[in-house]
Amino acid sequence: MPSMAQDGIHAGFPSPAGDYMTQAIDLNRELVKHPAATFYGRVVGDSMIDAGVEEGDILVIDKSLDPKDGDMAVCFVDGEFTLKYLRFGDGILTLVPANSRYPSIRIEEGVDFKMWGVVTYIIKKVR
Repeated sequence: MPSMAQDGIHAGFPSPAGDYMTQAIDLNRELVKHPAATFYGRVVGDSMIDAGVEEGDILVIDKSLDPKDGDMAVCFVDGEFTLKYLRFGDGILTLVPANSRYPSIRIEEGVDFKMWGVVTYIIKKVR
């Protein structure tokens, strides 16, 4: 089972005490503040690549949070889920990608739209 140093992992020079790691981390306890409203999702595609979000990353999505300008969120638009930044301006919500190859999506009258949840964490595989 993975464990961690009690004082954290320093990103500078190694500490001699760092050889002794015993405290376990429960990722659900660390990453999930609202268990009944939190879901995990896996990223497909590259529309958020410039934000460091890559295909295969795991999202922690909290449906209980009120979305705010600049949040990264999972939304349901015209029958498909999408991951984008939220921009509130001029009374219109715009979903903004982090990849210039994709257009922003303006949520106007007639668009089938539902806010699914706010992304609170991104879990990445590095090897």
